[in-house]
Amino acid sequence: MALYEHVYMARQDVTTQQVEALTEQLKGILAAHGGSVTKVEYWGVKSLAFRVKKNRKAHFSLLNIDAPSAAVVEMERQLGLNEDVIRHLTLRVDEHEEGQSAMLRKRDDADRDDRGERRGARFDRGDRPDRGDRPDRPRRPRDDSAAGAF
Repeated sequence: MALYEHVYMARQDVTTQQVEALTEQLKGILAAHGGSVTKVEYWGVKSLAFRVKKNRKAHFSLLNIDAPSAAVVEMERQLGLNEDVIRHLTLRVDEHEEGQSAMLRKRDDADRDDRGERRGARFDRGDRPDRGDRPDRPRRPRDDSAAGAF
């Protein structure tokens, strides 16, 4: 059997439970045709670079699949009929990536600072001093005489 990575995008107005139910439905289709899903990752709701079928955001999910090509073709056919799925992409790979995908690693790295600690609402600004309370600055008077010279 061949190895595949499959990513699909679902509309933003469906719930996370509906996305998980769709993933379970895809697993059932693959299992019925002699395949299996080795890893499932839900990447969350992400903004799209451009509108896709009038949607600006979408739920993203990744499936690592070990299945014959007929099972993948049937899964893609079912996804094409589903109105909640905006786009999908299936790639054949030589081997599956171990551990988390790059998308989940990127999200975990963004949540942590250089020391490996989670960032709070305020983070250390390095050698910049704290500005403290600044009094309101008086406005500079406009020089209207220069504007009327032209």
